[in-house]
Amino acid sequence: MSEKQPGRAGGERPEEPSVPDEVWERFIRDSERDIRASAPKEPSARARMVTERLRQQEARGIEPAGWRTGPAWQEMRRAQDRTARRRRLWAIIGVPLAVAVALVAVRPSLLPGDLLGTSSSGSGSSGAAAEPLPAETAAPTTAPSAAPGTPTLDRPFAGSPAERYADGAAGIVVPEAKPVGPLGKEQVARALRQTKELLVGANIDRGTLLGGRPKSVLALLDPKQPKLLDDVNSWLRAPDAKHDPLSLFSRFDPREVRLVGDVVKTRGRMTFKAGTRASVVIHADYTFVYPLAQADPESTEVARTIVRRVLDIEVSDPAKYRVTPGRLAILSFDENLSNSACFVYDGFLHPRFDSAGPAASDEATPSGPAVDPYDRSRELRHSDTESCGAVSRT
Repeated sequence: MSEKQPGRAGGERPEEPSVPDEVWERFIRDSERDIRASAPKEPSARARMVTERLRQQEARGIEPAGWRTGPAWQEMRRAQDRTARRRRLWAIIGVPLAVAVALVAVRPSLLPGDLLGTSSSGSGSSGAAAEPLPAETAAPTTAPSAAPGTPTLDRPFAGSPAERYADGAAGIVVPEAKPVGPLGKEQVARALRQTKELLVGANIDRGTLLGGRPKSVLALLDPKQPKLLDDVNSWLRAPDAKHDPLSLFSRFDPREVRLVGDVVKTRGRMTFKAGTRASVVIHADYTFVYPLAQADPESTEVARTIVRRVLDIEVSDPAKYRVTPGRLAILSFDENLSNSACFVYDGFLHPRFDSAGPAASDEATPSGPAVDPYDRSRELRHSDTESCGAVSRT
Protein backbone atom coordinates (compact mmCIF):
# COMPACT_ATOMS: atom_id res chain seq x y z
CA MET A 1 0.00 0.00 0.00
CA SER A 2 1.53 3.11 -1.17
CA GLU A 3 2.03 6.03 1.24
CA LYS A 4 -0.33 9.00 0.70
CA GLN A 5 1.28 12.43 0.11
CA PRO A 6 0.07 15.23 2.37
CA GLY A 7 -2.00 17.91 0.66
CA ARG A 8 -5.06 20.06 0.88
CA ALA A 9 -8.47 18.47 1.14
CA GLY A 10 -10.00 17.74 -2.21
CA GLY A 11 -6.57 17.75 -3.94
CA GLU A 12 -6.41 21.69 -4.45
CA ARG A 13 -3.09 23.49 -5.20
CA PRO A 14 -1.64 25.67 -2.45
CA GLU A 15 -2.73 29.39 -2.56
CA GLU A 16 -0.13 32.01 -3.63
CA PRO A 17 0.17 35.14 -1.46
CA SER A 18 -1.79 38.04 -2.93
CA VAL A 19 -0.39 41.69 -3.39
CA PRO A 20 -2.75 44.64 -2.79
CA ASP A 21 -3.53 46.60 -5.95
CA GLU A 22 -2.35 49.97 -4.60
CA VAL A 23 1.05 48.54 -3.64
CA TRP A 24 1.44 46.98 -7.09
CA GLU A 25 0.56 50.27 -8.82
CA ARG A 26 3.07 52.26 -6.74
CA PHE A 27 5.78 49.70 -7.60
CA ILE A 28 5.09 50.11 -11.31
CA ARG A 29 5.19 53.95 -11.11
CA ASP A 30 8.47 54.00 -9.15
CA SER A 31 10.07 51.53 -11.57
CA GLU A 32 9.11 53.62 -14.60
CA ARG A 33 10.46 56.83 -12.96
CA ASP A 34 13.80 55.18 -12.11
CA ILE A 35 14.15 53.84 -15.67
CA ARG A 36 13.54 57.30 -17.16
CA ALA A 37 16.03 58.95 -14.73
CA SER A 38 18.79 56.43 -15.45
CA ALA A 39 18.32 56.37 -19.22
CA PRO A 40 21.11 58.15 -21.16
CA LYS A 41 20.16 61.58 -22.46
CA GLU A 42 21.19 63.01 -25.78
CA PRO A 43 23.14 66.28 -25.43
CA SER A 44 21.21 69.38 -26.38
CA ALA A 45 22.12 71.37 -29.45
CA ARG A 46 23.69 74.12 -27.27
CA ALA A 47 25.74 71.56 -25.35
CA ARG A 48 27.01 70.05 -28.60
CA MET A 49 27.91 73.55 -29.90
CA VAL A 50 29.83 74.49 -26.76
CA THR A 51 31.68 71.17 -26.78
CA GLU A 52 32.67 71.61 -30.40
CA ARG A 53 33.92 75.20 -29.76
CA LEU A 54 36.06 74.07 -26.83
CA ARG A 55 37.50 71.21 -28.93
CA GLN A 56 38.45 73.65 -31.69
CA GLN A 57 40.06 76.12 -29.20
CA GLU A 58 42.04 73.31 -27.67
CA ALA A 59 43.21 72.24 -31.16
CA ARG A 60 44.45 75.81 -31.81
CA GLY A 61 46.26 75.93 -28.43
CA ILE A 62 43.88 78.42 -26.79
CA GLU A 63 43.35 77.79 -23.07
CA PRO A 64 39.92 79.02 -21.91
CA ALA A 65 39.67 80.85 -18.56
CA GLY A 66 39.26 78.37 -15.79
CA TRP A 67 35.76 78.30 -14.33
CA ARG A 68 37.25 78.91 -10.89
CA THR A 69 39.78 81.53 -12.00
CA GLY A 70 37.96 83.73 -14.51
CA PRO A 71 36.64 87.26 -13.75
CA ALA A 72 33.10 86.07 -13.14
CA TRP A 73 34.30 83.46 -10.68
CA GLN A 74 36.58 85.93 -8.94
CA GLU A 75 33.76 88.43 -8.48
CA MET A 76 31.51 85.69 -7.18
CA ARG A 77 34.23 84.60 -4.76
CA ARG A 78 34.63 88.17 -3.52
CA ALA A 79 30.90 88.42 -2.91
CA GLN A 80 30.92 85.08 -1.13
CA ASP A 81 33.90 86.17 0.99
CA ARG A 82 32.06 89.34 2.03
CA THR A 83 29.01 87.30 2.91
CA ALA A 84 31.18 84.82 4.80
CA ARG A 85 32.88 87.61 6.73
CA ARG A 86 29.53 89.06 7.72
CA ARG A 87 28.33 85.66 8.70
CA ARG A 88 31.42 85.05 10.84
CA LEU A 89 31.02 88.43 12.50
CA TRP A 90 27.45 87.72 13.41
CA ALA A 91 28.46 84.29 14.59
CA ILE A 92 31.01 85.89 16.90
CA ILE A 93 28.77 88.60 18.32
CA GLY A 94 25.42 86.94 17.90
CA VAL A 95 25.41 84.86 21.08
CA PRO A 96 26.87 87.56 23.37
CA LEU A 97 24.49 90.08 21.83
CA ALA A 98 21.54 87.83 22.48
CA VAL A 99 22.67 87.37 26.07
CA ALA A 100 23.18 91.13 26.46
CA VAL A 101 19.74 91.90 25.06
CA ALA A 102 18.18 89.42 27.43
CA LEU A 103 20.11 90.87 30.39
CA VAL A 104 19.15 94.45 29.54
CA ALA A 105 15.53 93.39 29.18
CA VAL A 106 15.66 92.18 32.79
CA ARG A 107 17.79 95.09 34.09
CA PRO A 108 17.49 98.17 31.84
CA SER A 109 19.61 100.19 34.26
CA LEU A 110 22.67 98.33 32.94
CA LEU A 111 22.59 100.40 29.77
CA PRO A 112 25.43 102.98 29.84
CA GLY A 113 24.15 106.44 30.56
CA ASP A 114 20.63 105.05 31.09
CA LEU A 115 19.80 105.38 27.38
CA LEU A 116 16.21 104.37 27.99
CA GLY A 117 15.79 106.76 30.88
CA THR A 118 14.64 103.94 33.14
CA SER A 119 16.79 104.62 36.17
CA SER A 120 15.18 106.21 39.15
CA SER A 121 15.08 109.96 39.11
CA GLY A 122 17.28 112.02 41.34
CA SER A 123 15.78 113.65 44.36
CA GLY A 124 14.29 117.09 44.28
CA SER A 125 14.24 118.86 40.97
CA SER A 126 17.40 117.35 39.58
CA GLY A 127 15.52 114.84 37.41
CA ALA A 128 17.28 111.73 36.19
CA ALA A 129 20.47 112.36 38.12
CA ALA A 130 23.58 110.21 38.40
CA GLU A 131 24.30 108.14 41.48
CA PRO A 132 24.81 110.46 44.51
CA LEU A 133 28.32 110.87 45.85
CA PRO A 134 29.18 109.45 49.26
CA ALA A 135 29.64 111.97 52.03
CA GLU A 136 32.89 113.93 51.91
CA THR A 137 35.11 112.82 54.80
CA ALA A 138 38.44 114.39 53.76
CA ALA A 139 39.68 117.10 51.46
CA PRO A 140 39.57 115.97 47.81
CA THR A 141 42.86 115.76 45.97
CA THR A 142 41.63 116.83 42.52
CA ALA A 143 38.81 118.76 40.91
CA PRO A 144 35.77 116.76 39.80
CA SER A 145 35.69 115.67 36.18
CA ALA A 146 33.57 117.34 33.53
CA ALA A 147 29.88 116.51 33.54
CA PRO A 148 27.98 116.39 30.23
CA GLY A 149 24.64 118.08 29.74
CA THR A 150 22.92 121.44 29.67
CA PRO A 151 20.83 122.79 32.55
CA THR A 152 17.08 122.96 32.02
CA LEU A 153 14.12 123.82 34.21
CA ASP A 154 13.55 120.10 34.73
CA ARG A 155 17.23 119.29 35.33
CA PRO A 156 18.83 122.50 36.57
CA PHE A 157 22.02 120.76 37.75
CA ALA A 158 22.72 118.91 34.50
CA GLY A 159 26.18 119.56 33.14
CA SER A 160 27.78 120.16 36.54
CA PRO A 161 29.28 117.99 39.29
CA ALA A 162 26.52 119.31 41.55
CA GLU A 163 24.07 116.86 40.00
CA ARG A 164 25.67 114.22 42.22
CA TYR A 165 25.77 116.42 45.33
CA ALA A 166 23.36 115.87 48.18
CA ASP A 167 20.14 117.85 48.43
CA GLY A 168 20.11 120.73 50.88
CA ALA A 169 20.62 119.94 54.54
CA ALA A 170 21.27 116.26 53.74
CA GLY A 171 24.67 117.34 52.45
CA ILE A 172 25.69 118.72 55.85
CA VAL A 173 26.71 115.61 57.75
CA VAL A 174 27.41 116.14 61.44
CA PRO A 175 30.34 114.06 62.73
CA GLU A 176 29.97 111.86 65.76
CA ALA A 177 30.56 113.87 68.92
CA LYS A 178 33.07 113.07 71.63
CA PRO A 179 34.27 114.97 74.73
CA VAL A 180 36.71 117.80 74.06
CA GLY A 181 38.63 119.28 77.00
CA PRO A 182 36.18 120.36 79.70
CA LEU A 183 33.23 120.00 77.33
CA GLY A 184 31.27 116.78 77.54
CA LYS A 185 30.02 114.73 74.60
CA GLU A 186 26.54 116.23 74.77
CA GLN A 187 27.88 119.80 74.76
CA VAL A 188 29.97 119.04 71.69
CA ALA A 189 27.05 117.31 69.97
CA ARG A 190 24.88 120.36 70.59
CA ALA A 191 27.53 122.67 69.14
CA LEU A 192 27.75 120.50 66.02
CA ARG A 193 23.98 120.49 65.57
CA GLN A 194 23.82 124.25 65.98
CA THR A 195 26.59 124.73 63.42
CA LYS A 196 24.52 122.76 60.94
CA GLU A 197 21.49 124.91 61.78
CA LEU A 198 23.53 128.04 61.13
CA LEU A 199 24.70 126.75 57.73
CA VAL A 200 21.18 125.76 56.72
CA GLY A 201 19.67 129.05 57.89
CA ALA A 202 22.30 131.13 56.11
CA ASN A 203 22.57 129.21 52.83
CA ILE A 204 19.58 126.91 52.28
CA ASP A 205 16.57 128.44 54.04
CA ARG A 206 14.26 129.75 51.32
CA GLY A 207 13.35 132.88 53.23
CA THR A 208 17.02 133.82 53.50
CA LEU A 209 17.65 133.04 49.82
CA LEU A 210 14.82 135.34 48.75
CA GLY A 211 16.21 138.26 50.71
CA GLY A 212 14.44 137.78 54.05
CA ARG A 213 15.97 138.40 57.44
CA PRO A 214 17.82 135.25 58.64
CA LYS A 215 16.26 135.22 62.10
CA SER A 216 17.22 131.60 62.88
CA VAL A 217 20.90 132.40 62.32
CA LEU A 218 20.85 135.56 64.40
CA ALA A 219 19.28 133.58 67.25
CA LEU A 220 22.30 131.24 67.28
CA LEU A 221 24.98 133.93 67.57
CA ASP A 222 26.36 134.80 70.98
CA PRO A 223 25.34 138.38 71.89
CA LYS A 224 28.43 138.57 74.14
CA GLN A 225 30.78 138.24 71.17
CA PRO A 226 32.05 141.78 70.63
CA LYS A 227 30.34 143.61 67.79
CA LEU A 228 29.32 140.49 65.85
CA LEU A 229 25.55 140.96 66.08
CA ASP A 230 25.85 144.71 65.55
CA ASP A 231 27.94 144.11 62.45
CA VAL A 232 25.58 141.56 60.99
CA ASN A 233 22.54 143.74 61.60
CA SER A 234 24.23 146.69 59.95
CA TRP A 235 25.14 144.56 56.93
CA LEU A 236 21.51 143.56 56.48
CA ARG A 237 20.17 147.04 57.13
CA ALA A 238 22.48 149.07 54.89
CA PRO A 239 24.77 146.92 52.75
CA ASP A 240 27.82 148.47 51.13
CA ALA A 241 31.36 147.50 50.20
CA LYS A 242 32.43 147.29 53.86
CA HIS A 243 29.17 145.93 55.22
CA ASP A 244 28.20 143.09 52.90
CA PRO A 245 25.73 140.47 54.18
CA LEU A 246 26.98 138.12 51.44
CA SER A 247 29.94 137.51 53.71
CA LEU A 248 27.70 135.18 55.72
CA PHE A 249 24.42 134.79 53.81
CA SER A 250 23.36 133.69 50.34
CA ARG A 251 20.68 136.09 49.09
CA PHE A 252 19.03 136.81 45.73
CA ASP A 253 16.79 139.64 44.63
CA PRO A 254 13.39 138.10 43.74
CA ARG A 255 12.73 141.05 41.44
CA GLU A 256 15.67 139.92 39.33
CA VAL A 257 15.76 136.11 39.52
CA ARG A 258 13.74 133.16 40.69
CA LEU A 259 14.94 129.90 42.19
CA VAL A 260 14.49 126.86 39.93
CA GLY A 261 12.94 124.00 41.85
CA ASP A 262 13.16 123.43 45.58
CA VAL A 263 16.68 122.04 45.84
CA VAL A 264 20.02 123.62 46.69
CA LYS A 265 22.88 121.19 46.13
CA THR A 266 25.37 120.86 48.99
CA ARG A 267 28.83 119.35 49.31
CA GLY A 268 31.37 119.60 52.11
CA ARG A 269 32.51 118.41 55.49
CA MET A 270 32.61 119.39 59.15
CA THR A 271 35.37 118.64 61.66
CA PHE A 272 36.15 119.70 65.22
CA LYS A 273 39.08 119.90 67.59
CA ALA A 274 40.03 121.34 70.95
CA GLY A 275 40.44 125.14 71.07
CA THR A 276 42.80 127.24 73.14
CA ARG A 277 40.14 128.73 75.42
CA ALA A 278 38.63 125.62 77.03
CA SER A 279 36.59 125.25 73.92
CA VAL A 280 35.74 123.17 70.91
CA VAL A 281 36.44 124.73 67.50
CA ILE A 282 34.30 123.52 64.62
CA HIS A 283 35.60 123.88 61.08
CA ALA A 284 32.98 123.90 58.31
CA ASP A 285 33.82 123.91 54.59
CA TYR A 286 30.82 123.70 52.26
CA THR A 287 29.88 124.45 48.67
CA PHE A 288 26.30 125.46 47.82
CA VAL A 289 24.99 125.42 44.25
CA TYR A 290 21.93 127.50 43.35
CA PRO A 291 19.93 127.02 40.11
CA LEU A 292 18.30 130.23 38.91
CA ALA A 293 16.21 131.66 36.10
CA GLN A 294 15.35 135.25 35.34
CA ALA A 295 12.33 136.60 37.19
CA ASP A 296 10.29 136.66 33.96
CA PRO A 297 8.11 133.53 34.27
CA GLU A 298 8.47 132.94 30.52
CA SER A 299 12.26 132.67 30.78
CA THR A 300 13.60 129.13 30.49
CA GLU A 301 17.36 129.73 30.59
CA VAL A 302 18.98 128.30 33.72
CA ALA A 303 22.15 129.68 35.31
CA ARG A 304 23.93 128.55 38.44
CA THR A 305 25.65 130.49 41.18
CA ILE A 306 28.15 128.59 43.31
CA VAL A 307 29.05 129.73 46.83
CA ARG A 308 31.77 128.14 48.90
CA ARG A 309 31.98 129.05 52.58
CA VAL A 310 34.62 128.26 55.16
CA LEU A 311 33.75 129.00 58.82
CA ASP A 312 35.44 128.44 62.14
CA ILE A 313 33.03 128.42 65.07
CA GLU A 314 33.91 128.22 68.75
CA VAL A 315 31.99 127.11 71.80
CA SER A 316 33.78 127.76 75.10
CA ASP A 317 33.23 126.44 78.60
CA PRO A 318 30.81 128.94 80.23
CA ALA A 319 32.31 128.09 83.62
CA LYS A 320 35.63 129.65 82.57
CA TYR A 321 34.71 132.31 80.00
CA ARG A 322 32.04 134.97 79.69
CA VAL A 323 29.93 133.36 77.00
CA THR A 324 26.25 132.66 76.57
CA PRO A 325 25.51 128.96 77.03
CA GLY A 326 23.99 127.42 73.91
CA ARG A 327 25.23 130.15 71.57
CA LEU A 328 27.95 130.18 68.91
CA ALA A 329 30.92 132.49 68.40
CA ILE A 330 32.24 132.92 64.87
CA LEU A 331 36.04 133.06 64.86
CA SER A 332 36.57 133.49 61.12
CA PHE A 333 34.73 133.28 57.83
CA ASP A 334 35.65 133.35 54.16
CA GLU A 335 33.79 132.80 50.92
CA ASN A 336 34.02 132.47 47.16
CA LEU A 337 31.08 133.73 45.13
CA SER A 338 31.05 132.34 41.59
CA ASN A 339 28.86 133.70 38.79
CA SER A 340 27.85 136.89 40.53
CA ALA A 341 28.41 140.46 39.38
CA CYS A 342 31.63 142.01 40.65
CA PHE A 343 31.68 145.16 42.74
CA VAL A 344 27.91 145.31 43.31
CA TYR A 345 27.16 145.87 47.00
CA ASP A 346 23.40 145.81 47.37
CA GLY A 347 23.34 142.68 49.54
CA PHE A 348 22.33 140.29 46.73
CA LEU A 349 24.04 137.81 44.45
CA HIS A 350 23.60 138.68 40.78
CA PRO A 351 24.04 135.68 38.46
CA ARG A 352 24.85 136.32 34.82
CA PHE A 353 22.76 134.76 32.06
CA ASP A 354 24.19 134.15 28.60
CA SER A 355 21.11 135.55 26.91
CA ALA A 356 21.26 138.80 28.90
CA GLY A 357 24.83 139.80 28.04
CA PRO A 358 27.06 141.66 30.51
CA ALA A 359 25.30 143.61 33.23
CA ALA A 360 25.48 147.39 32.91
CA SER A 361 26.52 147.66 36.55
CA ASP A 362 29.33 145.12 36.16
CA GLU A 363 32.05 146.80 34.15
CA ALA A 364 34.89 144.87 35.75
CA THR A 365 37.11 142.76 33.56
CA PRO A 366 37.95 139.34 35.01
CA SER A 367 41.63 139.03 35.81
CA GLY A 368 43.93 136.13 36.45
CA PRO A 369 43.48 132.47 35.50
CA ALA A 370 39.99 131.00 35.56
CA VAL A 371 39.06 129.17 38.75
CA ASP A 372 36.94 126.02 38.92
CA PRO A 373 34.26 126.72 41.57
CA TYR A 374 33.69 122.97 41.99
CA ASP A 375 37.32 122.29 42.85
CA ARG A 376 37.22 121.60 46.57
CA SER A 377 40.82 120.39 46.63
CA ARG A 378 42.10 123.98 46.73
CA GLU A 379 42.03 126.14 49.84
CA LEU A 380 40.38 129.53 49.95
CA ARG A 381 42.92 132.29 50.32
CA HIS A 382 41.61 135.53 51.73
CA SER A 383 42.87 138.65 49.98
CA ASP A 384 42.93 142.14 51.43
CA THR A 385 42.24 143.56 47.96
CA GLU A 386 39.14 142.58 46.08
CA SER A 387 39.48 141.31 42.56
CA CYS A 388 37.12 140.12 39.86
CA GLY A 389 38.09 136.61 38.84
CA ALA A 390 36.82 134.35 36.08
CA VAL A 391 35.35 130.89 36.53
CA SER A 392 35.99 127.95 34.21
CA ARG A 393 32.47 126.56 34.52
CA THR A 394 29.24 127.00 36.42
